Amino acid sequence: MKRFHVHVAVADLEQSIQFYSTFFDAAPTVSKEDYAKWMLDDPRINFAISTRGREPGLDHLGIQVEDAGSLKEISMRLKKAQQPILEQEQTTCCYAKADKTWVHDPQGIAWESFHTTDIATTYGEDAELPQVSASQVSACCAPESGKTSVPSENQPISISLTKKECKNS
Repeated sequence: MKRFHVHVAVADLEQSIQFYSTFFDAAPTVSKEDYAKWMLDDPRINFAISTRGREPGLDHLGIQVEDAGSLKEISMRLKKAQQPILEQEQTTCCYAKADKTWVHDPQGIAWESFHTTDIATTYGEDAELPQVSASQVSACCAPESGKTSVPSENQPISISLTKKECKNS
């Protein structure tokens, strides 16, 4: 079975851990000095936060699979999408070892498909997708997903996912 993955870059990890732990009614499955992850079954999601992104906000989306065959199947479909992809074997990222395939969708959002094979003692390394400069790389090997702005405290926001903007209302 597949698990949806969301990685959010945060400015204040402790504040964000408190918020998401309350929101999910669960403590993080993994908690490090710069990273936290919830492996939830309802909804079935791998939700991660870290202070390693260039700016707070959406870092990348993904699909976590349970075996190498499922990852290969996704990789083959992504090749048919005619977008540049990056395939990684046994890379270290987010305190885990994994095989991965990275791609940008037509809107520029980084998507990670991955099969986790082991835990790691370090956060990991950054990687570069084809046609993406090193200055655009954000947390967990994912290219920057776009410019966002951080609204002032308690100010309502509206979000357009197709344009990746965050505007103050």
